[in-house]
Amino acid sequence: MDNNKSYDDVELVQLLQKSIKEVKTEISKVIVGQEETIDNLLTSLLARGHCMLVGVPGLAKTLLIKTLSEVLDLDFNRIQFTPDLMPSDITGTEILEEDQTTKKRDFKFIKGPIFANIILADEINRTPPKTQSALLEAMQEQNVTAAGRKYNLPNPFFVLATQNPIEQEGTYPLPEAQLDRFMFNLWLDYPSFDEEVQIIKQTTSSRKISLEKKLPNNQILAFQDLVRRVPVADNVIQYAVNAVKLSRPTNENSLKEIKELISWGAGPRASQYLILAAKTYSILDGRYTPEIDDVKRALIPVLRHRIIPSFNAEAEGITSIDIINKLITK
Repeated sequence: MDNNKSYDDVELVQLLQKSIKEVKTEISKVIVGQEETIDNLLTSLLARGHCMLVGVPGLAKTLLIKTLSEVLDLDFNRIQFTPDLMPSDITGTEILEEDQTTKKRDFKFIKGPIFANIILADEINRTPPKTQSALLEAMQEQNVTAAGRKYNLPNPFFVLATQNPIEQEGTYPLPEAQLDRFMFNLWLDYPSFDEEVQIIKQTTSSRKISLEKKLPNNQILAFQDLVRRVPVADNVIQYAVNAVKLSRPTNENSLKEIKELISWGAGPRASQYLILAAKTYSILDGRYTPEIDDVKRALIPVLRHRIIPSFNAEAEGITSIDIINKLITK
């Protein structure tokens, strides 16, 4: 992008498509498969959301995020969440510093690792709720408060948290209210046979892969603003809101068979994220306004962690995904 040139929105859409294609090409040098996950990570970034990645060990969750940060020209920090991690280990702390000339002592704020554009919160469910809350509050407010003073976080600010779904001992599951702050909940699947063969060939050789930076800070900010300007037809917004309302057991219009499967449904933030995702999907496809199919495409990653199945649903082995699929057909 030429900083001295003024672009109209049509030109920005075309530039966005070209830039994202280049980013995905660079990521594919390291990451085999996972196209849908990569698409949703980039969608979340452009929509100013945050992502939760869930997958068993060895599926390259951390590698995927690290590769994404290397391709994007953004500052990156990884925080390994452990049971002894304190909030100040994330946000920063004040130290008493002495001026060598005047010998005057004063407090100085030392910024923590959260002061970066991309944050990898590795195994976020391994740390106690107090520390989780420090990260999640910063995600919501995009600032940190220390000794009554606010410190703004960089822009763009993108948090990618990982969770291991099979090890529950010694973990602190995130409450639903905190999970709601993540735009997408993405589950990484095992690779196919051919993909795994390619992974083994790639990771057991001496070949070194160099990645080119493709999206600088100013372009990402321009594309994020572009997403907000995408017009949406009323019927598309109404479809998104209706799908979210049908997920609530208290909604009088929800079908009885669905009500009995849900303990708690999604809130208004889900509707917002459905529309933002639909806007982003549409311009990434070269269309200038989203369709209902774009909303349907976002339903599972947006609603998966916002719908709590009832006891009866769990007893019958019915998951939140099954419930969302029922909503899509209604």
